Amino acid sequence: MQINKAYFDHNATTALDPRVLEAMIPYLSRQNGNPASRHWFGRMSRQAIDHAREQVANAVEAHPSQIVFTSGGTESNNLAIRGISTLGNGQAIAVSAIEHPCVMNPAKGLQKHGIKVNTIDVDENGKVIVDSLLEKLKTPTGLVSVILANNETGVIQNIDSIAQIARDHHALVHTDAVQALGKIDIDFNALHVHAMTLSSHKINGPHGVGALVIDKRVDLIAQMLGGGQERGLRSGTENLAAIVGFGAACELLKYERLEHAASIKSLRDALEIGLRNLGARIFGVAAERLPNTSFFAFEGIDGETLVMAMDRKGYAVASGSACSSDSTEPSHVLLAMGIQPDMARGAIRVSLSSTNSMEEIESFLTALANEISRFKQLTAIAV
Repeated sequence: MQINKAYFDHNATTALDPRVLEAMIPYLSRQNGNPASRHWFGRMSRQAIDHAREQVANAVEAHPSQIVFTSGGTESNNLAIRGISTLGNGQAIAVSAIEHPCVMNPAKGLQKHGIKVNTIDVDENGKVIVDSLLEKLKTPTGLVSVILANNETGVIQNIDSIAQIARDHHALVHTDAVQALGKIDIDFNALHVHAMTLSSHKINGPHGVGALVIDKRVDLIAQMLGGGQERGLRSGTENLAAIVGFGAACELLKYERLEHAASIKSLRDALEIGLRNLGARIFGVAAERLPNTSFFAFEGIDGETLVMAMDRKGYAVASGSACSSDSTEPSHVLLAMGIQPDMARGAIRVSLSSTNSMEEIESFLTALANEISRFKQLTAIAV
């Protein structure tokens, strides 16, 4: 019997939109000029990058000159954390306890260079505790980094308030907005941050391209040196086709995000009604969240086991961040929220898009109920 496949892991990556591919094809097959070259072919490539820079900037209400293209979210976060923090003159940096590993690990790496790294606590809903932030800022701090929307729980932070507190203490502010882009409105200036990370493949764009949005008054130190591309902030011949695709994906957001947001949220809400009826604990539910994300667990049921069981049924879900899927440790995000390790190990993430349907939600809940019942029967037999 053929199993119908349902993809519920859009926070990990999204499918390339055919319209984005169409925009990329000329730069994959015909247009071969190096953007640094001064001949016609090079100038046409440079114009394509400049246009994409405008499209990405418009998606977050920034100026094109503030966009630095990179190879993706990981490089952008590294560029921000390392490129800004090296200017700290002995000052500490502060990161929230729920950051993505590509913020956490560069921050930890700075400790080898004598830079103190402080962790900002979050509450049971995954929201930054302001008193913890203020406590950390008692130490002279050069940079504060707080994720805009968490990739596991979907919880959205009050970045504008956090940024204002940090600025009052003379700290620069970075936010990882990779998961937020395309799901909520983003205004770089209104958030009062100095740097923001974006990624293409989370918004139906190509892999291998991202951006760091940077306040031009910030002296960012390049981490990749070479020919001086991207105003000397990110050397290396630009990934022309991918950059064009990133711009095209951002352009589509202007016209389609609001149209899709309500329908996606209705799917998520229906899912969570069913999950509660099955006895699930949903994490971060009392906080404002991305409309497409649900992170939940069933007491006594291992998350990885359930992920594999649902995969055999044809449903692609995750047990947390795709970048840490090889780890058997419980989610550091849930642990920071005070969730017990056994419960955290059972966590499952469903992340939806406009390509999903209510029929898929209903069939998923039915299959999930059957698997939970089977696990409980096996547990009872073992006892």
